[in-house]
Amino acid sequence: MSELLLPPEHRYAKIIKEKLNDDGSELSILNLGPTHPATHGIFQNILLMDGERILEAEPTIGYIHRAFEKIAENRPFYQITPLTDRMNYCSSPINNMGWWMTLEKLLDIEVPKRAQYLRVIVMELARITDHLICNSILGVDTGAYTGFLYVFQFREKVYEIYEEICGARLTTNMGRIGGFERDWSPKAFELLNTFLEEFPVAWKEFENLFERNRIFIDRTVNVGAISAEKAMAYGFTGPNLRAAGVDYDVRVAQPYSSYEDFDFIVPVGKSGDTYDRFCVRNAEVWESLSIIKQALAKMPAGNEYHADVPDYYLPPKEDVYHNMESLIYHFKIVMGEVPVPVAEIYHPVEGGNGEIGFYLVTDGSRTPYRLHFRRPCFIYYQAYPEMIKGALLSDAIVILSSLNVIAGELDA
Repeated sequence: MSELLLPPEHRYAKIIKEKLNDDGSELSILNLGPTHPATHGIFQNILLMDGERILEAEPTIGYIHRAFEKIAENRPFYQITPLTDRMNYCSSPINNMGWWMTLEKLLDIEVPKRAQYLRVIVMELARITDHLICNSILGVDTGAYTGFLYVFQFREKVYEIYEEICGARLTTNMGRIGGFERDWSPKAFELLNTFLEEFPVAWKEFENLFERNRIFIDRTVNVGAISAEKAMAYGFTGPNLRAAGVDYDVRVAQPYSSYEDFDFIVPVGKSGDTYDRFCVRNAEVWESLSIIKQALAKMPAGNEYHADVPDYYLPPKEDVYHNMESLIYHFKIVMGEVPVPVAEIYHPVEGGNGEIGFYLVTDGSRTPYRLHFRRPCFIYYQAYPEMIKGALLSDAIVILSSLNVIAGELDA
């Protein structure tokens, strides 16, 4: 049997035996995951170790693979949204909005400006919570638990806003084709304004706790660095690419949902190391706050929260309960009885971890002929074995943390 076909632990065992024969060095194999608490998800890395130094690494994924793409190809379009929630569940509304925009591109639907601005607000809130979780847990992995406990309360405040908008918190299933299922309540805007008032103070304190902290700097500077050229070769996008010095952001390169109406900076780093990834995400939180404030200030008058598309927009629930025609329409829409054009399209959005794309091929039937999710975690995780080679085991943990590998997005 070829060595390449052997499980990595068997190949490494042979290497250990050969190494011992050469100079007596003691090598070992370490299973980092899939249940190790420091792996940040359900995946495994088999490490060949010389003491605490990593010589080789081989990743294994698939422990929570749920065949989302094949499930989606057997579901009507409306019933695919809950699948998108369960990719990057730290910022699920971005996935929801990206899917709706893909269908709107397919159906040539123009979303009202106000609904687009509301989408921008909720997507930027999702980006804030995504970066908040990533950076605060990176603090935990370097021994600083306080920052995580302090800012985590604000994720709950964002979830209260989600709950007021759509009734859900983590996996939101938010929105509809053409906009939102209902207008935002006064309480939603009240909660949002309270968040915008309180969160910046806490986030500034969080930054002060880490950015000039000697221990944190020693643990993250020049750790897990990747060059711009190599990051692009691996297909990096999002904060991990921008930390390497490449200012690519889908919101700027291919604006959607009226992002061209807002002024914001695309933060970039230089070295592509763990510290730069941390700082880029910190800076992006401030830009997201700025975008939300601009969206509120520029919000169009009126109460338009969805496009005029009765063939794809669910009738009000009270009508469904009491009107047979509304019930029939509700059934037809949910079960995909409304015809769609034959087309092949791709629509990307800037997710918390990079470019989330939806490649959709339709044949006119009630389900997609082909649906592929471009998941940034799946793409950049392939660089992880190279990034930790030669590093210490403790470095491997903080590198993984700074990449922000979300298992649901990795393993869809």
